[in-house]
Amino acid sequence: MLKNIKSSYFSEIIFSYMDEGTKLKLIKYNKSLQKNLNINIINYKHFKGSYIIYEQNKIGKEYNGYNDLLIFEGEYLNGQRNGKGKEYYGSNVELIFEGEYLNGKRNGKGKKYWHNTLLFEGEFKNGKRNGKGKEYDYYEGKLLFDGEYLNDKELIGIRYNANGEILENLNHIKGIGKEYNIYNNVEYEGEYLNGQRNGKGKEYNLEGKLIFEGEYLNDRKWTGKGYDPLNNIVYELKDGKGIIKEYNINSGQLAFEGEYLNGNKNGEGKEYNYGYLIYEGEYLNGKRNGKGKEYFNGQLIFEGEYLYDFRIRGKFYLNKKLEYEGDFLFNRKWNGKGYDKKGKIIYELKKGNGKVKEYNWNDTLLFEGEYLNGKRNGKGKEYDYAGKLVFEGEYKNGKKTE
Repeated sequence: MLKNIKSSYFSEIIFSYMDEGTKLKLIKYNKSLQKNLNINIINYKHFKGSYIIYEQNKIGKEYNGYNDLLIFEGEYLNGQRNGKGKEYYGSNVELIFEGEYLNGKRNGKGKKYWHNTLLFEGEFKNGKRNGKGKEYDYYEGKLLFDGEYLNDKELIGIRYNANGEILENLNHIKGIGKEYNIYNNVEYEGEYLNGQRNGKGKEYNLEGKLIFEGEYLNDRKWTGKGYDPLNNIVYELKDGKGIIKEYNINSGQLAFEGEYLNGNKNGEGKEYNYGYLIYEGEYLNGKRNGKGKEYFNGQLIFEGEYLYDFRIRGKFYLNKKLEYEGDFLFNRKWNGKGYDKKGKIIYELKKGNGKVKEYNWNDTLLFEGEYLNGKRNGKGKEYDYAGKLVFEGEYKNGKKTE
């Protein structure tokens, strides 16, 4: 398919959403596609985003291709994680998982951590919690759930409250059950089938107020009524279709209003954050897809096209003035032109590379220097909000180097 697409930009977009195995198969013997995507097959780091250094046969360490931080160490087979291993996250290289892998995914027994705190221990399949497991409270390490999981959801077992008392004996394979939020309050109560919400049920917000009542199909709201925080009926769904309104579970303010189809955002809609409109446009299967506009504090900052929640082409504004126009890749400016406040072209980017100038909301110069792959890379100067020079030197992957 990619061989027939002459535009390297759209080749990159489509290519970026493929799994690594498919990518390798496509480009391994296809020199024209390698050229179109600007990929050197020898340099796997260039397109995978990570690279592996083998210390001995089948044992290796995997590093982030952008900042060279360790993200995995363990056993490999045919270039994929297979066997025992450990995953790490962040600049402090914190352990977030240790256990077994199969074909690159968590498979078998494992443990999940966050900030050196055990959150879960149990069985995994295809990267998700599947099988027997135990879940623990982050703050005090108390047991919250002991039982079986299916696709990361509690299926059968016992849920405990903060005092260690039995809160619920769950059976979500088939029948009546309940789900709880992070505060151990009921989030859903109703019917289940095959581990998913199927049949009649009720859904609640963090304060315990009813937000939906009706029928579910495979975990999606299907036919029923939706309520606002004042318990007013604000929408109705029939067979997964309708015009809905959703509210933020913390603030109680409107978060989304728009079209639903097949139990998901499909069609025209609007998103809000604490009362401010932040997006209006088209959706496909719950994601921004097609034409749309973004706002910040009531001002238009972007208008253009989206694909799977990412900007792919359009205009970016600063203080109501055009700041950039062109293509984007994962929301990074990629192929296009940059403008100053007078509308004059001041830089051009090709595949995320070029010399740029960045300004703040007061039209004060913040940065001038080199870009590589849509980030600050190379020589550059950085200024504070008063226009005073605060750094001059080299950047790597968007960060200043010492």
